[in-house]
Amino acid sequence: MIQQTHITPILAEETIPVRQPMLRAGLPVSSCIFKGDELSSTLHLGAFHNNQLVGVVTYMQQHHKLFKQKNQYQLRGMAVLTNFQGNGIGELLVKKGQDLLKEQSIDLIWCNARKVAVAFYEKNAFFITGDPFDIPGVGTHYLMSKKI
Repeated sequence: MIQQTHITPILAEETIPVRQPMLRAGLPVSSCIFKGDELSSTLHLGAFHNNQLVGVVTYMQQHHKLFKQKNQYQLRGMAVLTNFQGNGIGELLVKKGQDLLKEQSIDLIWCNARKVAVAFYEKNAFFITGDPFDIPGVGTHYLMSKKI
């Protein structure tokens, strides 16, 4: 399946059909729209399998005070449709984003990872910083980062 999947930049609004059911099920569509989605510095990537959008990720220029690197981006809204999970699509999205950001001299990618996603991020060389915390209405998260 991974051989038939390609990753390409998409528009912010194109992320919603994957963000909504996977990250904000039962919540209004407005909960899927992130502050900064429309900025020109924000990068949205889509994973397409047989021309169907099956995964998304967003990278936003955002500095986290716990990290010293000057050029940081936050990974947000990472989601792969249920029927396509476990096939390496998430890894493709992370790798493509990392490659594109590295070309822009970005030093660090960080994210607020859901508890259930920590193993995925660790497999992709992200490390936990600090203690778990709760995002109301979403659940337990961990601050994770990766130097690139």
